Amino acid sequence: MIVYRVGRTKYAHDMEGEGARLYGGRWNHKLTPCIYTSASRALALLEYTANISIDDIPRALSITTFELAPLKIHQVGIPELPGNWRDAPAPASTKDFGTTLLKKSSHAFLEIPSAILPEEFNYLLNPLFNHKDAFRILEIKDFVYDLRIKL
Repeated sequence: MIVYRVGRTKYAHDMEGEGARLYGGRWNHKLTPCIYTSASRALALLEYTANISIDDIPRALSITTFELAPLKIHQVGIPELPGNWRDAPAPASTKDFGTTLLKKSSHAFLEIPSAILPEEFNYLLNPLFNHKDAFRILEIKDFVYDLRIKL
């Protein structure tokens, strides 16, 4: 399976989930590593756009393409999610939920509906999973952000 991530070029090679570990995200608390990816480039861009201010968009962006090993993907359905999972900013309940799943480290990948488009999916890659070949980077491409998206 192929998944995508849009982010700062200096973190394009990150396989340890350092950004999410340092800052947290919708599905993880600080100090819990995680790599946020999406099923398509378009969804990855939409998720990035929803989570950044126009003033903070860097000039050096990349799209990283990951290949997931043929391991079982833990699918999380909407009925399993906290009732306020789509709220913005992300509530503590979603951070608690995802952090618990990631720390179990029995799942290499979590498939979670997008809070923006629940019919589409994001994939959390778990650096805590004990199989080091669970995912790999296939390609990193420079990406020029079109500011019309934010206007």
